[in-house]
Amino acid sequence: MLVVDDEANIREVISMALRYHGFEVDTAANGQQAMAAVTEFRPDLMLLDIMLPDMEGFEVARRLGAQRAELPIIFLTARDTTEDKVRGLTMGGDDYVTKPFSLEELTARIWAILRRTGRAESDSNRLVFDSLELDDDTHEVTRNGRPIDLTVTEYRLLRFLMLNPRRVLTRAQILDHVWNYDFGGDSRVVETYISYLRKKIDAEGPPLIHTVRGVGYALRLPKG
Repeated sequence: MLVVDDEANIREVISMALRYHGFEVDTAANGQQAMAAVTEFRPDLMLLDIMLPDMEGFEVARRLGAQRAELPIIFLTARDTTEDKVRGLTMGGDDYVTKPFSLEELTARIWAILRRTGRAESDSNRLVFDSLELDDDTHEVTRNGRPIDLTVTEYRLLRFLMLNPRRVLTRAQILDHVWNYDFGGDSRVVETYISYLRKKIDAEGPPLIHTVRGVGYALRLPKG
């Protein structure tokens, strides 16, 4: 999935939401970066803002030419005129979403396009990091082939970490995605459940859940 928007906070919010749903995500801040990323990253779908600093999203789609025919595009914009919507859809866009938008609605539109174009992954419910595996269909977790018994909350926490490997997640982000709290939630519950999870996961091998002091936690291999 490629997210193209010149506003860093929008790129971050959309990327986090998509990773939570199991998508691999790359980002670009302008049209030139977007065209390079299409070639290098080869995304299954592109979320393309129309108002970019170097060129319009419409121009990005036009320059991609034949590549665009193989790449579904959802245009993102604050402009909601009928003329812009028609232009976007007639230029090969698969959908047109106006800001502000609901992340739930955006995700639903993405899945609808991926299913329609045959790009939905049939094995997207299985997550693997090193010797750790999580199956979202059976809710089974194993490490080195050995089953690990987790509570519902521990499972949700591990799933969020595995959807964002090597990425430092803040306590606020974890609260929001695992407990659905707003950012005023008590971060001590995160520390408590990280401790529970470590005892179960690390019993089967080297520690994978690491504390980044003053920031949050990351799922990654030990250094050295």
